[in-house]
Amino acid sequence: MPLTDTITYPLLIGDIGGTNARFAFVAEKGDAPIALVKRPVAGHAGPVEAMGAYLKAHPDKKPRTIILAVATRVNAAVVHLTNASWTIDSRQIGRAIGAESVLLMNDYAAVAMALPFLAGPDHLAPLGPELPGDAGARLVLGAGTGMGATALVPFENRFAVLPTEAGHTEFGAVEEGELALWPYLERVHDRVTSESLLSGPGILRLYEALERQRGNPPALVTPAEIVAAGMRAQDGPFHAALTQFAKFLGRFTGDLALIFSATGGVYMGGGIAPRMVEFLRQSPFRQAFERKMPFAEIIRQIPTFVITDREPALTGLTQFAAHSERFLITLHGWSASSMS
Repeated sequence: MPLTDTITYPLLIGDIGGTNARFAFVAEKGDAPIALVKRPVAGHAGPVEAMGAYLKAHPDKKPRTIILAVATRVNAAVVHLTNASWTIDSRQIGRAIGAESVLLMNDYAAVAMALPFLAGPDHLAPLGPELPGDAGARLVLGAGTGMGATALVPFENRFAVLPTEAGHTEFGAVEEGELALWPYLERVHDRVTSESLLSGPGILRLYEALERQRGNPPALVTPAEIVAAGMRAQDGPFHAALTQFAKFLGRFTGDLALIFSATGGVYMGGGIAPRMVEFLRQSPFRQAFERKMPFAEIIRQIPTFVITDREPALTGLTQFAAHSERFLITLHGWSASSMS
């Protein structure tokens, strides 16, 4: 039996990232998610404990199906978060919570499935020219604790959902000034990857590398402090780090738009871009995005947006549960009916 056939209401849905886990309850098909709660991943031993705390606070909520969007590559019924210590074991979760089935998918697959249902200023903020896009593939990506990316490709009257690990591809210097910066960058697993620069920790790495290059000792600051200070300032080390981040983000986003021919538009979520929409509009982001000769003219016609919907992954999970026949995606998980 396909896992989509095991979806029965009520639902517990969750978006589990490297820093926070968000849960909501959907009582009936077509209902909006309710009782939204956010829990720090580091504050719980695992997902069962975090969900148990949620359900203990809402004893009337008894889910039959649990659908989780998790920040890792989902290729089995048991997966491990890339940037946190949790193990997501669908069978363990189902039996501990008393659900009939547990479905797992990548977190940005869930965000991608929200795209057909997002429109207007409450959900999207344009970056660069307001372009119509077309009916082609759409791309969603997001910088937060890590970097996620998924393509949403139209296929007849449905959508193929293609999660990627694009954040773990190599990221290289292109301009002369960048070549001089590269020796000062902290390596992660002896690599400079897209995620190692285009994430919260990546902003900190860029700031520290720029300061070391100038011969200055980096201040003890957090990524959030760099973002806040960089947006306030007109110059200085924090502004320089944030500007470099925006340029690199534009370049990486443009590369992915080329790879997936994302003529339907590029959409950015995550914990960082929605906080700095105006900064990104004034930054080199769009210029770097479009610098793709010999296909620059094609890229210039692709719209770019920041997702301002507060919980796009939960929006996507809700729509997937109600309209699973519209999405082509490989799921993993556990069902009591399979006796596995």
